[in-house]
Amino acid sequence: MSQRKNSHEALLSQLSESIRTISILPECRTVVKKIYSNLVRRIKLLSPLIEELKDSEEELQDDVVRGLELLRIALDSALELLKSVREGSKILQALQLEEINGKFHHITEQIEESLSNIPYTMRDITEEVREQIELVHTQFRRAKVRMESPDLQLEMDLTIAQRERNPDPAILKRLSEKLHIRTIHDVNKESLALHDMVIANGGSSGERFEMMPFLLRKLQDCVMMENSDFDAPEGDKSFVKHRSPVIPDDFRCPISLDLMKDPVIVSTGQTYERSCIQKWIDAGHKTCPKTQQTLLHTALTPNYVLKSLIAFWCESNGVELPKNQGSCRNRRSGVGGSDCDQAAVGTLLQKLANGNPEEQRAAAGELRLLAKRNADNRICIAEAGAIPLLVELLRSPDSRTQEHAVTALLNLSINDANKGTIVNAGAIPDIVDVLKIGSMEARENAAATLFSLSVVDENKVAIGAAGAIPALINLLCQGTPRGKKDAATAIFNLSIYLGNKVRAVRSGIVPPLIRLLKDPSSGMMDEALAILAILASHPEGKAAIGQADPIPVLVEVIRTSSPRNRENATSILWSMCTGDVQSLKLAKDLGAEEVLKELSESGTDRAKRKASSVLELLQRAESMSS
Repeated sequence: MSQRKNSHEALLSQLSESIRTISILPECRTVVKKIYSNLVRRIKLLSPLIEELKDSEEELQDDVVRGLELLRIALDSALELLKSVREGSKILQALQLEEINGKFHHITEQIEESLSNIPYTMRDITEEVREQIELVHTQFRRAKVRMESPDLQLEMDLTIAQRERNPDPAILKRLSEKLHIRTIHDVNKESLALHDMVIANGGSSGERFEMMPFLLRKLQDCVMMENSDFDAPEGDKSFVKHRSPVIPDDFRCPISLDLMKDPVIVSTGQTYERSCIQKWIDAGHKTCPKTQQTLLHTALTPNYVLKSLIAFWCESNGVELPKNQGSCRNRRSGVGGSDCDQAAVGTLLQKLANGNPEEQRAAAGELRLLAKRNADNRICIAEAGAIPLLVELLRSPDSRTQEHAVTALLNLSINDANKGTIVNAGAIPDIVDVLKIGSMEARENAAATLFSLSVVDENKVAIGAAGAIPALINLLCQGTPRGKKDAATAIFNLSIYLGNKVRAVRSGIVPPLIRLLKDPSSGMMDEALAILAILASHPEGKAAIGQADPIPVLVEVIRTSSPRNRENATSILWSMCTGDVQSLKLAKDLGAEEVLKELSESGTDRAKRKASSVLELLQRAESMSS
């Protein structure tokens, strides 16, 4: 009996993990965006059933186990399909739309069949969960008998684009929009997806595969036309070579304003000349120079497609490719262009491992500075084996040594490959301990390190489970201005994961956030609103925020603050007013209708949508009361 019970528990755990993994998949931007989103949403709603079965004392009957086994197989297939369409070629999906829709339909049938084999009338299933699963089952049943309608316009446009040498630009524009290939970045991603697909197929290329690069080149030209300042007819190219062409803005580095030779993409999606953005990062900046958004990580992704477009443009316009961006190059000395002396690093590591406390402190301090200096140093130090030794020093009784160690790890974590090494060395619990009991500078840098590591999604779970959330909230309340910002940034990133969102609410984060929001001198309004906007999407977060009387301050923020803050405040207001007549009445009494009308016309795209949604709620409440 014990073995049978263990088998059932393992099955339920697999189902729970599959649903969680599917629930946090990023948004899909392809021609199957709608059916992808519907499947993810419906699968997510199955979670309460599995959790109640896990908590149930009632033994699972054979028919329930059979249904759950069918569901497990269906979810495994669903996850594989969802990942493939999100990460795969957008052009291939358009060409195989009917086939892909068929795969979604087959999975829908599998899930519906599995739910038909799971009775909801079991003793330990609550009425609320039973009603929810019955509703989801009905949705799957309806979807099973309703195939997606063919997109005739898309089929026609694809046929013309493949057949004609120079199709109508309006057709390419429609395809660009429909396939979500609208920017140079999108073209780059599609190019990489096509490359990966050819490699996966062993280099074989049927007629359809051969057509895809052909279509991509046409869409690339369309994107270039949309984003280029200069559009010379084919017959004028000889003339172009004898004049000074205008460099398209997309080809200029936003920092140096020079034509880029080695374009790279940062986490905000902006592209810069590698040497310029690297110098910016090495100087300690944590924001995107163009957008001022916080960089989620400092990895630089080569923009191969833009690089080839620049080369093509230079060739077409008689412009010599740039050989050096001297104005923003971070000049380095030593072997391989780096000032990282491997022998010196080896000596420092010997001191970390075998030195007395003073030698360890000094060595950790030197590695901290070296790791901050440039990317080559970060690679060199990690490859020499410093990370496990630095992790061990996080437990040092000497506060200064501990501070040096956590800051060195922070600087090393800027390199994405080092993030995995740090986590694999078991650093997360020790970094959380530093966050709880270290010096103020060590706590601040521990918070920043956790933020850096949490860029990798699976690390969000481990960091939350290690108890970081309460310690970050403590730093948010008691830290220096810099410490509060580091804590807020880490909390925001961690709360993207549902489990951490719940932990933050239950650890009492809402009252301090509301206090920061109501105190303009705190300088933390941006961060407080961003976190509250994430928490408000969860029922527990919404309830906690509602207890803090947020409506007056939200309306005032929408009336007077920056575009991003108005957007987040409107999002929170929408969450608070949905299904809450009292909040709607209070918002109306405070004059929300007037400021929301103005925002729906002049705000950001998201702010406009949220403002319109709240206005609709206000109007509906008014019509019901009259």
